[in-house]
Amino acid sequence: MSLMLPLAMLVALMVDRIGEPPVWAHPVVGMGRYLGLFKLTKLPPALGFVAGALAWLVGAAMVAFIALWLEGWVLLLLQPWHSPLRLVGTALAVGLLLKPLLAWRMLANEALAVETELSRSLDAARVRLSRLVSRDTSVLSETDVREAAIETLAENLNDSVIAPLFWFAIAGLPGAAIYRFANTADAMWGYRDEREWCGKWAARADDLLSWLPARLTALVLMPPSFGRLPREARRTPSPNSGWPMAAMALRLGRRLSKPGVYMLNAEGEPVQTGDLNAARDVAQQAVTVGAALIVALAWALRT
Repeated sequence: MSLMLPLAMLVALMVDRIGEPPVWAHPVVGMGRYLGLFKLTKLPPALGFVAGALAWLVGAAMVAFIALWLEGWVLLLLQPWHSPLRLVGTALAVGLLLKPLLAWRMLANEALAVETELSRSLDAARVRLSRLVSRDTSVLSETDVREAAIETLAENLNDSVIAPLFWFAIAGLPGAAIYRFANTADAMWGYRDEREWCGKWAARADDLLSWLPARLTALVLMPPSFGRLPREARRTPSPNSGWPMAAMALRLGRRLSKPGVYMLNAEGEPVQTGDLNAARDVAQQAVTVGAALIVALAWALRT
């Protein structure tokens, strides 16, 4: 089992190069559909909080059960195989199940697509960026668009790659599945608008589960000044997303900001053409280093 986990991570990252499974078979899409069933925004705050928490707990229990059942089914099915073949077969099967719970290639491609659209028109880039961020993109300047794309690349490096791998190392396929459910719930419910109370549990759960992975992501982005990193990370309202974003800003030597909310590495140079490609290359290195560290963690926990 100790060797199976790192091999399964390797399989998942290799299969990620091929792309995503079809929508009908994608577990994260299924999580979103489940969460979309609930219309809780009209409830009073206390009742909305309880209802949102119960919906979250039921959903988390379901995805954990399904992941545990699939993982157990694979182990049982391959139990009669001889040891080396069983190890390879289990790693391959579990890695294929893990793959939809992480998405590096899609994230990188979507971020670079913003730069491609900028070469055509600012309006086209704003529309493309709106697929990645929740903020209003219709009034963003060219610099703002590039900054937002780099920020979401850094933030989602944690959400879509490092954190699922981290929780897979800690708790196997159920751990990765619960994390992705928590992150999806936060993305759909965790806002300070009419969803605030029904999404408060989801937001806090995501904060808790992302706390360590976000700081690991910042570490593997290897900013040149680790001493400045905590101070810069605290400039964002989120307890976690500021860490990878600040690390990316320091690594690139660029200023990153959300107008009226925060500015990271204010002493840095403005974002320029080509910085999105540079950010993608830095993030790719971080994926490799992060996966290696998490593999070492998985090995240490199970030996």
